Amino acid sequence: MKVTVERSELLRSLSHVHRVVERRNTIPILANVLVRADGAELSFKATDLDLEVVETIAAEVAGAGVTTVPAHMFYEIVRKLPEGAQIGLDATGERAVMTIRAGRSKFTLQTLPESDFPDLAAGEMTHAFSLSAADLKRLIDKAQFAISTEETRYYLNGIFLHRVGEGPDAVLRAVATDGHRLAQVQFPAPAGTEGMPGVIVPRKTVGEVLRLIEDPAGEVKIELSATKIRFGIGAVVLTSKLIDGTFPDYGRVIPTGNDKLLEVEKHDFEQAVDRVSTVASERGRAVKLSLSGSKLTLSVTNPDSGSATEEIEVAYDAEPIDIGFNSRYLLDIAAQIEGDTAILRLADPGSPTLIEDKDAKGALYVLMPMRV
Repeated sequence: MKVTVERSELLRSLSHVHRVVERRNTIPILANVLVRADGAELSFKATDLDLEVVETIAAEVAGAGVTTVPAHMFYEIVRKLPEGAQIGLDATGERAVMTIRAGRSKFTLQTLPESDFPDLAAGEMTHAFSLSAADLKRLIDKAQFAISTEETRYYLNGIFLHRVGEGPDAVLRAVATDGHRLAQVQFPAPAGTEGMPGVIVPRKTVGEVLRLIEDPAGEVKIELSATKIRFGIGAVVLTSKLIDGTFPDYGRVIPTGNDKLLEVEKHDFEQAVDRVSTVASERGRAVKLSLSGSKLTLSVTNPDSGSATEEIEVAYDAEPIDIGFNSRYLLDIAAQIEGDTAILRLADPGSPTLIEDKDAKGALYVLMPMRV
């Protein structure tokens, strides 16, 4: 293999693929990236056996070939080479090495044979549709904060993507929950989603998809089956296994009869929660909301360090109520509100609260209260 490639192109591509490679691997080949030169193209492939990323870039290929080299080391070498450099990659000859040249710099990396590199065979994809990159980014952005990190409830370690309804009213919906909070985001279902299975897309996969969306004006091609999902984003193709489990019936925890309506200015509320939670204990993080008329009092009491209170003006005309929430969870949800006003629909201190964005439709959040 003998290739010349521009540094910025090579760095951009490696920055996409090397992230998939785990830092610690018991299988040596999984620490490597597959490099293939063919025609006038150079392609890279990396995998952790659950997720596979392939990207192809234009290059000057003097000799076709394929090899694998340590992914993170390759990325770091290219990152540290000077901007604008022309980089030569050479893996010819009998020795199991690849030489990287740029100006007066020369590096030699140990290689492993391409035959050892695993292939995440996708099999047949049963459904295919396209989404605007901006829609997909919003879908993930607004749901991913609620993904559970608890490995024992593995079926909550991702975003549940499914189609709801039929005909012109059908929506593509993303739901994530960790048992304490829930995020639901939806928009009109694109053509091709008819009859698609409900799938749970793993946390690492949605994080990578989000990083790969560099142009919100672009389009993302999505193909899926009951076990795998594939995203085509520009020159990158990301294939991932899905979580093999059943997502819980989330509809049962979304309250429908919460009759106490609170309207609050998002920025003021966010700032006040952030300020009073400064004295909250690291373990409890509880903040108490006391509502009476048009006055909301936020308070935190920490027996070890002190207390804090702050009052803000709100729109509320139901009976007074005291309710507690985890301050970090409140701030996570407040960060998702795009408009100026958040609507909180309350029931009682022990029941879940429904939170919506007054100006942006299609997203809702559920938050479980805390005892305070």
